[in-house]
Amino acid sequence: MKKQRLGFTLIELMIVVAIVGILAAIAYPSYQDSVRKGQRAEAITALHAISLAQEKWRANNATYGTLANVWGDVITTEGGYYTLAISGNTGTAYTATATAVAEKSQVNDKAGGVSCTPLTLNQNGPVYGTPSKAPCWGRN
Repeated sequence: MKKQRLGFTLIELMIVVAIVGILAAIAYPSYQDSVRKGQRAEAITALHAISLAQEKWRANNATYGTLANVWGDVITTEGGYYTLAISGNTGTAYTATATAVAEKSQVNDKAGGVSCTPLTLNQNGPVYGTPSKAPCWGRN
């Protein structure tokens, strides 16, 4: 009588491990890009909220406000991936900037081959710059 062997051979197991490794190597960068895109959305939301706060401040004052005037003591986005700043605030203009924190993976954020840090917004809306950061703002 012949005994039937159950289970996997070492070769079969190694083939499965190799296939899983290849799939993980392909999937992980895509996952990281999706995470960065979500964290970028947090920065864009904060910049738009600052823009609204600036317009409210300007309606009651002679100039646009500083970050402390319109946003309080908060200098980072909620998740802590971006540092917020306001510069060039005058009676007719301001520039709000969200810069990725250096210690976080967000500094590697790209859309359409363009680095998405810093993100800048002024009294007229998003500043796309050169090369255009329109893909970072969800525009093509």
